[in-house]
Amino acid sequence: MKNIKIINKKSIGIFDSGIGGLTVVKEIMNLLPNENIVYLGDTARVPYGTKSKETIIKYSLENTKFLLNHNVKMIVVACNSASSYSIEPLKKILKKIPVIGVIEPGAKTVCEKTKTNIIGVIGTTATIKSNSYKKTILKYSKSKKVKIYSVACPLFVPLIEEGWMDKIYQEKYYQKLRLKRVDYENYYNRIINHEKILKYVASEYLSVLKQKNIDSLVLGCTHYPAIKKVLQDVVGKKVVLIDSAKETAKKVYEILKLKNWLNDSFKSGSIEYYVTDYPDKFKLVGSWLLQKNIKNVKKISL
Repeated sequence: MKNIKIINKKSIGIFDSGIGGLTVVKEIMNLLPNENIVYLGDTARVPYGTKSKETIIKYSLENTKFLLNHNVKMIVVACNSASSYSIEPLKKILKKIPVIGVIEPGAKTVCEKTKTNIIGVIGTTATIKSNSYKKTILKYSKSKKVKIYSVACPLFVPLIEEGWMDKIYQEKYYQKLRLKRVDYENYYNRIINHEKILKYVASEYLSVLKQKNIDSLVLGCTHYPAIKKVLQDVVGKKVVLIDSAKETAKKVYEILKLKNWLNDSFKSGSIEYYVTDYPDKFKLVGSWLLQKNIKNVKKISL
């Protein structure tokens, strides 16, 4: 029983290529506010989606090794590109620590939500090339007639890492900072321009999926919830967007509960942030994404 209590108080280790994994962090914090978290954003090597399978696995192993040095009780691969290739290699190495990715939770949910069995998937080049979503959806779908259409959207990740996201995130954040009206208006105009460009890029990428009459769209990258409103506007209100970050948080809860490893503390959990480059940029863009100030970010080498 003593060992269980020690494990309970250990942190959940989460890694991503950059800030995108913070969408998973946000959902875990909402669902499991008492859990401690150690987050690693590999910002020196973002994006992973343009890298080879071998390189992505190598990076994932290095990220995991870092998190294991922080004595974590679970590894969450909060990156679809890494989840596409690295889950099985990591599971072979980590026998006693659960490893989960973001692909299976999202794929299972879209199978439950689709009504027409015409499903769209968007992600990085690596994720789409791996066919991970297609294979997993086919595994869980109850329909033999399910149709899956996948499109790579390589421009989204660098744009979001740059801070180009739905204006709702930045708007609320800057209101919290109580900026002077003139400063806020300058920021607001800049955000509007970014959103117009994002909508144009999204329209180009998603035009094929709209022609296929999809009824659900899997956001196959943890960065994409940051532009959820733009994506919804482009595909239309009738298309259900599947946010893998939310589904991953639910999976984390299920596993910890099953193992009796949930943190039973009455205190709010702590969170440590580590990046491999650009800590100041991570603070700013990450704060928009989480809707709370990120104060301390440590730069590390892997």
